[in-house]
Amino acid sequence: MGHHDTSGRAPAPSRRGRRRPLRSLAAGIGVLALLGVLALGGYAFYLQRTVEGNIVREDLNAQNDAVVTISPDLGTSQPEDEDSDASDDEGDPEQVEDEGLAPIVGEDGQAVDLEASEFTATTPDRPAEAGRAQNFLIVGTDSRDLSVERGRSDVIVLMHINDERDRVDLIHFPRDLFVPIAGTGGSSKINAAYAYGGAPLLVQTLQPLVDVPIDHVVIVNFESFRAMTDSIGGVDVNVAEASPGFPQGVMHMDGATGLSFVRERYALSQGDISRGQRQQAFIKGIMTKALSRDTLTNPGRLANFVDAATTNLTVDADLQVGDMRDLGFSMRSVRGDDINFVTAPWSGIDSHPVAGSIVVMADDQMQTLSDHLRADTMESYADPVSPRSGFGG
Repeated sequence: MGHHDTSGRAPAPSRRGRRRPLRSLAAGIGVLALLGVLALGGYAFYLQRTVEGNIVREDLNAQNDAVVTISPDLGTSQPEDEDSDASDDEGDPEQVEDEGLAPIVGEDGQAVDLEASEFTATTPDRPAEAGRAQNFLIVGTDSRDLSVERGRSDVIVLMHINDERDRVDLIHFPRDLFVPIAGTGGSSKINAAYAYGGAPLLVQTLQPLVDVPIDHVVIVNFESFRAMTDSIGGVDVNVAEASPGFPQGVMHMDGATGLSFVRERYALSQGDISRGQRQQAFIKGIMTKALSRDTLTNPGRLANFVDAATTNLTVDADLQVGDMRDLGFSMRSVRGDDINFVTAPWSGIDSHPVAGSIVVMADDQMQTLSDHLRADTMESYADPVSPRSGFGG
């Protein structure tokens, strides 16, 4: 997907005034929480110190001229604890397949024998139409310690904050979405990019799909998700599709219950697609509670939430807390109804002879999504292509 030529265009007219008449998914919640609460007057200094003491900074974001290293993470094991969810899918043959690295498939349809290598990063241009819109890549991993292993990127979300700072779009990319993997000369499931080269390779793989620059990267593990939920007294979640232990309707969940809710996929009608929708529903529940008056006017609960949201949080080296605070101040009117959820466009689920079960990307609709991200017009984006039931064609 090439860059869009914007040369010679007249400046876009102002749109102001017309827009508004888990394990790993915790990252999005954590970032949004920071954006809102760090700007809260009397608490700002204390909360900023808390955040600075919690977060870890790494070189996660590969932009123009940066060197990206392809070095497969073979999964150094980490100690388990009694609360580990590692055995949740024990004995499931589909889970056994998940444990290995997804192969890179060349144009000839054969697996590529990938060796350690490097390439130079490139970055899409920032369209003038987008104004001050920003894009955060949010990666959820099952790793308990990123210094030991990367873990699996079970959740990949692009968070788009619009120019007017009154709308947030969270775009979920199914981990099995079959896409070209940057620097490899082949394609694979999108979460293979993280396994083969960490967040920098994932950035370079995702950017060509959406054709907008990724400004910042955030990685979190499921412990933050559980702690955040409990810090605000649990949340009410709309269960759209029932599964064992989760009847359809609104259900109050604590952290442990929520973790089970968002991890399920085998009992759901669209597998990993349905799981992504559950994650979105849970994010909605947490954001509604976190941004409610009961939380924002309760200093103790607010401090506990910020502490939980930023513990086990790793961010790119350029993401400063002061910048997050300023962004948060500009987004002080954002509430739950201003947060919108999108699944990256797909046309079906297929069995690939080399890659296994894959989610097939809807190329034309991905271009449409890219156009809206570049123009900062996500409020008018619609996806009539992705299957609403079943597994497509």
